[in-house]
Amino acid sequence: MPTPYAESRLLPPYQALFAVDAKDFTGLPALQHGPVSQLIPDLVDQALDRAGLQDLRASKRFPANTGDGVVFGFDPALLPFVLWPFLGVLDDILGAYNRQSVGPRIRLRASVHVGPLPEADGNGTARNDTHRLLDSRPVKAILAAASEEVTHLVTVISQRVYEDAVLGGYTGLHPDRCVEVPATVEGKSFAQRAWLYVPSPSGNLVQAGVRPREGVAQHADAAAGQGSGEAQEQHPATPASTHYSGNTQHVNEGAAVMGNVGRDINHTGGSTSYRGTNQHWGSGDNVAGDKRIGESGDHR
Repeated sequence: MPTPYAESRLLPPYQALFAVDAKDFTGLPALQHGPVSQLIPDLVDQALDRAGLQDLRASKRFPANTGDGVVFGFDPALLPFVLWPFLGVLDDILGAYNRQSVGPRIRLRASVHVGPLPEADGNGTARNDTHRLLDSRPVKAILAAASEEVTHLVTVISQRVYEDAVLGGYTGLHPDRCVEVPATVEGKSFAQRAWLYVPSPSGNLVQAGVRPREGVAQHADAAAGQGSGEAQEQHPATPASTHYSGNTQHVNEGAAVMGNVGRDINHTGGSTSYRGTNQHWGSGDNVAGDKRIGESGDHR
């Protein structure tokens, strides 16, 4: 058994990792466990082929069928292509299958991570963290809340992958399609910053700030128009509106605002506690929508 910190050793090569598992797999009748367990890797392989990643399919590293999903490693150079277009293609294939299937719907959680792992078996912290991300609260909550008719896949992307592939500009997945979340797992000492990507969010997720693939360009154009000098001249007394896209807000004291705010806000009050996703404040108001204070007919 190697002793940590006793001497320096070669770092194992970096491996990219992809994992999926199915929602409500254990709730299926036992008779369906085997067929669904075989179906999931078939759907993933179909998506790899259709996304032009045949070489990745043929060269998976330490692949494993987990019963309710699959996990495998691959060359980190292919991470940008796994993020885009593979995830979107997988979502499309799941949607097509679910629309024509007479059996149980296949809705998946996925995680994408990268880290040093031995090529022989792929065992190590990076692999453990891949599964922790997959089991994290935000991923499960979003898939449970979304319409099963529309949202077939929810992906959590590790901070390391997000910084290197997404913020680095190497992938077709734009940062505005991702939502920052605190990835924690019930009963586990695990907490990491991560990013959710939902290829086909249903209406309630769009309202919450998770935008569909085709909606990002229009939003960027609209935001640019709101910030133009012409708009400022037409409404000189109105501050620029705040758009909430799902990224984390931390407010120690005051008001966390989503929407437009008119006139002044005066707040006095004690501590307010809120348990939920992506908003944390010590005291004040959390506002969704319009808020006006200080005139007849005040409302919140």
